[in-house]
Amino acid sequence: MGSSILDALNVRVEGSGDKYLVLAHGFGTDQSAWQRVLPYFTRHYSVILYDLVCAGSVNPDHFDYRRYTTLDAYVDDLLNILDALRVTRCAYVGHSISAMIGMLASIRRPDLFSKLILIGASPRFLNDKDYHGGFEQGEIEQVFSAMEANYEAWVNGFAPLAVGADVPAAVREFSRTLFNMRPDISLFVSRTVFNSDLRGILGLVSVPCCIMQTARDMSVPETVAKYMKEHIGGKSTIQWLDTEGHLPHLSAPSYLARQLEIALSQ
Repeated sequence: MGSSILDALNVRVEGSGDKYLVLAHGFGTDQSAWQRVLPYFTRHYSVILYDLVCAGSVNPDHFDYRRYTTLDAYVDDLLNILDALRVTRCAYVGHSISAMIGMLASIRRPDLFSKLILIGASPRFLNDKDYHGGFEQGEIEQVFSAMEANYEAWVNGFAPLAVGADVPAAVREFSRTLFNMRPDISLFVSRTVFNSDLRGILGLVSVPCCIMQTARDMSVPETVAKYMKEHIGGKSTIQWLDTEGHLPHLSAPSYLARQLEIALSQ
């Protein structure tokens, strides 16, 4: 993508504040997931939004299967965006996969990030000895098989489970962006995410972190938030959210915005 990364990943800067805030979306969504959260921050921040290369809103020709086999290439994209915008310091909010992308980026460039806010973050989704990630290998393989067999049926089943809360509009929105993804790219990224094990990097994170965990998240159990707090190298806190599901920015945007304001002020 080179110098065209700002165009390729639909980078936008909204707001007039003198401080930078990055809102980075997770798997299955695009930057539109933040549309109801964004207005709370444009007065005090210049808010940077972009689409992950796997998002359905990005030209699929930009998705290089050889390059995006690990999260490192996504970290390259984030850092290249910030450098292209000449950002020298920012607060970062990352959802799901982008929470881990932000942590990896902060290890490479700790000077660039004042704070990381991690929503629905998990360094490993698979259970392991003395670690409860939430899924067994067989369960994950069933997910991949369902995606391959009938992507539309999988989306229709997965979206309401992921949203968790009884918010039909959020389910429709998440379904829309999942359907926008090319199924083969969606499956490839799912394999990358679910087979990742980033527990070993947590101790290298020195930037202050706020871990945001909802009451019930089918993708990330509470034990993962506690594990992360115990193993992150720098200062970290857990902010327990009084809402359900993996996508609080879709299901409870006003509430999440208030919680983000609290976290950013601390």
